[in-house]
Amino acid sequence: MNDIASRGYVSGANSSSLQTAWRWFAGLGVALILLGLCASANLFLATVATIYYVGALMLFGGVLQIFHAAAARNWGVWLFGGILYLLAGLAVFNDPLFAAAFLTLLLAVSLGLSGMARLWFGLRVDLAGRGWLIASGVASIAAAVLIGLGWPVNAIWILGFVLAIDLLFQGVALLGTGLAMRTALRG
Repeated sequence: MNDIASRGYVSGANSSSLQTAWRWFAGLGVALILLGLCASANLFLATVATIYYVGALMLFGGVLQIFHAAAARNWGVWLFGGILYLLAGLAVFNDPLFAAAFLTLLLAVSLGLSGMARLWFGLRVDLAGRGWLIASGVASIAAAVLIGLGWPVNAIWILGFVLAIDLLFQGVALLGTGLAMRTALRG
């Protein structure tokens, strides 16, 4: 509490809200860790859930864009975009395995390109800690190569694996934040 109070983060009213906040952080962290473990237990199911989630978002976005087209002055562009989103969302629901393969390939390409950009930037600039940037670029390129070498067979599990890892890391980060807040409050 000393460090938090000395920086002015905690007043009498804020203290009770921080008491509640650390529990929410820790609780959400535990929930995300459990979801990550569930996703890692069945990577195929997690991949299918991810694909259907993306498809649902595309359908919802398409409907919103079509409604926006009705109110927009230049409605043709918005209507066309909305129809494309709807078609893409329907295609995802029609063939989720093809959508998983396509998104896995897109993931490999984007990881490779972002890794090359970080590697190039890290080698060209003179920054403190640029080794981390170079290492991050090399790791992304390596992940892209591994995904690319296994494609399209790995498409049935790779998106679920990424989801599981993301849920686990977010959960650990939130749990750690909540516990650090509790420790600081008890000071």
